[in-house]
Amino acid sequence: MTTLVRLLSRTIRRTNYWERRPARVPLRAYGRGSVSDFRAYFEGSSTVPVKGIADVQSWLAGCAYASDLLLIGRMDYWQHPCAFEQRRVGDCEDFALWAWRKLVCLGYNAEFVAGFSVDADGALRGHTWILLRPGGNIYLFDPVLGERAPMLMPL
Repeated sequence: MTTLVRLLSRTIRRTNYWERRPARVPLRAYGRGSVSDFRAYFEGSSTVPVKGIADVQSWLAGCAYASDLLLIGRMDYWQHPCAFEQRRVGDCEDFALWAWRKLVCLGYNAEFVAGFSVDADGALRGHTWILLRPGGNIYLFDPVLGERAPMLMPL
């Protein structure tokens, strides 16, 4: 199988790895905690007024990170953004869903992304973040980083 993958990777050339590719992805592919259609995360009224990215970053900087197991007692659970606003505590999905909703409502071209990151110890971990595409540029917005400067990085 790995020989086939290597052969295909040599014959298929992609010039832009961040190019959007339409695909139907089942909800469960995002993780066990993903049980609601993504439209559901836009339901309900937000109680946090924001006028731009800086306001989103500032509000998130006042939130605390906690695993779902500690907070909810489950291995994986995606809080609705309105619940996250009340608690101000959550894991990466909770931070990212809230930020994504706010940025989309502000009119930004923002995408919620579920993938993997590599920890300092080299371990591969599930992680979520936002891709922002203002004015043709692409930025990675990682809302759990706590400080404004590293939260938004150009790609």
